[in-house]
Parts: sequence; C-alpha cells; structure tokens
Amino acid sequence: MADGLVLDAVSAQYRLRGGATLTAVDEVSLDVRPGEVVGLVGESGCGKSTLAKMICGLQPLSTGIASFDGTQIHPLKLSRRDADLLRIQMVFQNPYASLNPRRKVGSQIEDARRIHPSTAPTVAELLTQVEMPARSADLFPHQFSGGQRQRIAIARAVASGPRLLIGDEPIASLDASLQSKIAKLMRELALEMGASLLFISHDLSVVRLIADRVMVMNRGRVVESGPTEQIWTNPSDDYTKRLLSSIPIADGLGNLPAYQG
Repeated sequence: MADGLVLDAVSAQYRLRGGATLTAVDEVSLDVRPGEVVGLVGESGCGKSTLAKMICGLQPLSTGIASFDGTQIHPLKLSRRDADLLRIQMVFQNPYASLNPRRKVGSQIEDARRIHPSTAPTVAELLTQVEMPARSADLFPHQFSGGQRQRIAIARAVASGPRLLIGDEPIASLDASLQSKIAKLMRELALEMGASLLFISHDLSVVRLIADRVMVMNRGRVVESGPTEQIWTNPSDDYTKRLLSSIPIADGLGNLPAYQG
C-alpha cells in the first residue's frame, strides 16, 4: 500500500547576517495518508509555509528525510523532476502571483494536463469542476476576480492528477464569504481524485470544516495533533487553547461541527 507523505524529523535553517542561524522548522515529523484531509494550523511565522515548500522541493531540508509514496523528496533543480514527485501539487496563497499574467488561463491549465494527458479531464471539464465557465479558458488572469483566480489555480493544480494536493494558505487573500466555499471545493476535488489534501491555514474554524485530522504548529514545531473534533473540543496544549480562543470564526461557519466522514 502506498505510504503517502512521510516527514521524519525534518528541519529548515537559514543563515542570518552575522553568522546566527534561524530555525524555521524544527525536527517536524508527520504523515498524510492516502485519501486523508489534514489541516496544518498555526499563526503567521510559525513555519507552516516553509514546511509546505520543503514538501514540494522548493526549500531544501537541513536535517531529516521527506518522502512521498516511498520516493525521497529532493530540492528542485534545473533537471526534470522525478515523475513520481509531480504527483505533489500546491495551490499558493496569492492567486494574483501564481498565474502568468501574459498567458490565457486555458494554456496554463493545459501545461499541467500534459503531465498525465491520457487520464486528465479536458480544460473545459476542469474549469467546470471549479465552477468556472468553459469560456474562461480564452481569457487572461487579469480579467478575473481574486476568488475566480484561485479557482483557476486549483483547476491547474488538479489538472496533473496529483496524489497529494497542498493548499498553502489558499484562502487567506479571499473575502470571508468565499473562504469556506473554496476550502470545501479543495476537499471535494481531492477526494474525488482519490488524493490526499494538506490544507495549511491560520484559521482553525475553516480547517475544522474540512479536515479529518489537525496538526498545530508553533515556533517551528508540531505541538499537538489528533482528530479534528478532539483538537477542537479537548485541546491539550496551551498554545492550541490560546489559538482556539483568539482566532475569529469565518463568515458563514458559525458553530458548525467538524467534518464527519
């Protein structure tokens, strides 16, 4: 059986001016099993985005081992990436920066389809899946709103047929009214493909809506993890308790229960 994502004591360190070292991720171990939706939460600067970049090969590991379905993850280089690791795709926070402004969105989605063209839905089908009209393929990114651009970015990530979809604060730049809708869309698309989803956010209320399991990160470390409802109703770590009491609830969520699979 496939292993999914496995991180074993991974760290990321940066050399600062003057010779000091900043540890952004400090010996984190975690796993995301096939078909599972995991939420990774914590305040800005806790190391969540650095960890996401490490998983995608955009940030080298200082220590530890990261693997996906048994293949070790190495930093991206100029040479072609291992085909197995193309099954990891990320949706970034800023939809204005993640799409090429000079190319029509259809051609950008088509680029991702070429990874597995025999099994990928058509561009029109992918746009329909993210609730965008098929004619959007002939338009440029600047012709869409932020929420629409993020849907297009999700369609592009899904086009390659990923086995692991990572959302790195994918709803942070969106209006509150759209946040839960985009989060639920990412869950639905990932599970329809039989993929897993690692959803990174500073907002536990949104994560509670979609995640099977939650990991809480603080100062580069995972301080608590467990089933979503357990973390929400009976947190054991003091930082988790403070996070739960301080983060506002997104519009439209109210007191909705955690996702029940």
